[in-house]
Amino acid sequence: METLLNNPASCIALAASGIYFLVGLLTGLWKYLCMRKHPQAETPHYVNIAHRAALMYAFSAQLLAVFAAISAFQQWVNTLAVIPPLLFFGIAIIHYIQLGLTTTSNNSLRDSTDKAKDYLILNVLATAEIGGFSVLLLGFFVRIAA
Repeated sequence: METLLNNPASCIALAASGIYFLVGLLTGLWKYLCMRKHPQAETPHYVNIAHRAALMYAFSAQLLAVFAAISAFQQWVNTLAVIPPLLFFGIAIIHYIQLGLTTTSNNSLRDSTDKAKDYLILNVLATAEIGGFSVLLLGFFVRIAA
């Protein structure tokens, strides 16, 4: 436990995990309230997505925390590797909440007014998330190989 708490990258990831989990619980309440109001107990598409994404990213952030704590790399490297995925997890959750509030679409990419911008954002997101975790995973392999 001390390894997680004495590591800046792990602390950042655990803090994000807690925030994402709380948002997941709150969006779960939102989902429930929507179901109570709807005659067929349905919720807007992106309310469901926001709820599930927040919960999924909460546990993904914990995984980042563990890999940052056991990585062989210096703390600054692990911190720089943790921040981009966490940032994009948060941006995604916020985006889904915004879409859930508007209820104008069940497919934001299909209904986008600027697909080029959306594709650029998705490319950066994929690079940041995969790249950040790849650094931490490599740090793990370096540590166990030593």
